[in-house]
Amino acid sequence: MLYNEPAIVNDDFQPAGDAAWQRLNAEIVACRACPRLVAWREQVAREKRRAYRDWEYWGRPVPGFGDPAARLLIVGLAPGAHGSNRTGRMFTGDSSGDTLYAAMHRAGFASQPVARNREDGLTLTDAYITAVARCAPPDNRPTPDEMAACRPFLVREWTLIPQVRVVLALGQVALEGCLRLLRDFGYAAPRLKFGHGLHYSLDSASTGDFKHLVTAYHPSRQNTQTGRLTPAMLDEVFVLVRSLLEESETR
Repeated sequence: MLYNEPAIVNDDFQPAGDAAWQRLNAEIVACRACPRLVAWREQVAREKRRAYRDWEYWGRPVPGFGDPAARLLIVGLAPGAHGSNRTGRMFTGDSSGDTLYAAMHRAGFASQPVARNREDGLTLTDAYITAVARCAPPDNRPTPDEMAACRPFLVREWTLIPQVRVVLALGQVALEGCLRLLRDFGYAAPRLKFGHGLHYSLDSASTGDFKHLVTAYHPSRQNTQTGRLTPAMLDEVFVLVRSLLEESETR
């Protein structure tokens, strides 16, 4: 069963997937816990960007997207104001998504290299994408309290995809969110250095299970336009991810 369509754009929200995913994603979309974020995401949806003036913006929290049988969990920061906040799907409709999905396509995780809207036919295989914050924040900076309010959603996603072997954190804030999540589930996750292409193996004392944690620069326009992150650098990360997934099958 694939869960590759988070929602439709009208008020009759009917996400695909089994009952647990339906309940979770319906709750995410309906959330109004953070007044600052509610006000901002809805203001952006009303005022729009001139290039998208004919769009009906999503303007709500954005659910995760991908394959719930995934062994790879990708965690970002938050929806872009005129990307996911417009389209209603993670990393869809902006330059960050252009960079990420192109790399995922080259690595065999995405069915196509572009993500324009929820009806573009994109599906993910063996990968699921989520974020530490579900609403577009002003200046792309959710507050600690806002991320804490979103944490239960990430925790519930984690419980629904227990087969995950590799967690890919896009950016330092995502790494910190992943570490908190892993600690909550019993993994030995000390304070770790952030850098592009770093790899950590984390074990659970309670279950004997292990996870691989990989870090990468966020595919934001700021990083890609300055050359801090290149397509080749992102490809190298997904080569590492593939090798770790293969290794986990033999462990």
